[in-house]
Amino acid sequence: MATKKKTLKKPSVKAPKSAPATGTATAQPQAQPDPTALSIGDLKNLSTILDVASTRGAFKANEMAGVGFLYNKLQAFLAKVAPEEKPADATAGAPATAPATAEGK
Repeated sequence: MATKKKTLKKPSVKAPKSAPATGTATAQPQAQPDPTALSIGDLKNLSTILDVASTRGAFKANEMAGVGFLYNKLQAFLAKVAPEEKPADATAGAPATAPATAEGK
């Protein structure tokens, strides 16, 4: 009984066709975000962590001045860079109530 040997064909590697030069970003690799970069959300979380840790007594008395200084500095930076959205929420609710009172008069 004779057996046939199967020969596997190697797939041919074709060079990709060059795209027309239109100035698109396909020729350049996409920029990956820096995994070590800190975002505003990260800094807000750090502020919360400092607050919770100090409330739970994680810092000694002689360390509280340094922690408080850093916390205040972080809060000032966050207020300057990313102001809270509470005023925007308050103004969003004001127009809805203002016409209702104007119609009643």
